[in-house]
Amino acid sequence: MSAHEPIRLQKFIAEAGVCSRRAAEALIAQGEVWVNGEQAALGQKITPGVDKVTVSGKPVRTTAQPRITLAMHKPRGLVCSNDDPHHPETIFSVLPREYAKFRFFCAGRLDLDSEGLVILTTDGDLAHRLMHPSTLVVKRYYVVLKQPFPAARLPLLVKGVTIEGERLKVERAALVNAGASQSSAYLDVHMHHGKKREIRQLFTTLGYDVKRLKRYQIGGLRLKGIPLHAMKQLTTKEIELLFQTPSTPRAPLEASAHPADFEHED
Repeated sequence: MSAHEPIRLQKFIAEAGVCSRRAAEALIAQGEVWVNGEQAALGQKITPGVDKVTVSGKPVRTTAQPRITLAMHKPRGLVCSNDDPHHPETIFSVLPREYAKFRFFCAGRLDLDSEGLVILTTDGDLAHRLMHPSTLVVKRYYVVLKQPFPAARLPLLVKGVTIEGERLKVERAALVNAGASQSSAYLDVHMHHGKKREIRQLFTTLGYDVKRLKRYQIGGLRLKGIPLHAMKQLTTKEIELLFQTPSTPRAPLEASAHPADFEHED
């Protein structure tokens, strides 16, 4: 964030680590943002280092955070939230000490009961790109069901179901280690921007209970090599991988997905 160069107010707020750009726009619309003692307007530009900005009465610092992006292997039992009164333990509360002083965004959440790859970043623009529906970032999941799922029903997952006016569906689904029975409790599922608990709701509606859900890949970036609870800082090249469309394997998915991936316990 360079001083003396006018930028949009919501971009300034996001780069300062207050919230995402979209959340900043909502705060401006709600009258929570003030510039030089006057209520801000949507689309307004400000000059960092010159104009004084407050959000909900608190001054916004003019020095940008360093751009840090982390890949975390989230365990079950942690929420992807900066503040949750019902769950004091969040993914942000387990950040290593050197990162704890920065404000991170969670770019694509996993629910309390799910595990796997989560991206945390101080870069509001990157978070916005990863979460915006137009980006079509492919996310891959291992799903373990309580009952075997028959191959004949796989098209239903892609076709989807409508619940309360919303279409829930996946882009691709395949059985893992189906064998002669042509059914398996283990599935490999690909989807774009999933709504909250969408995979779980989809299977439940079709009559199957999800026992375990693990995100193992975002774009071309795999979870492999990051232990449970741990995180690693991503390089520029690894960040670019997040936006790559992974090739769809022609061979059965046994090579990439295996029940052994679920044998560890938290």
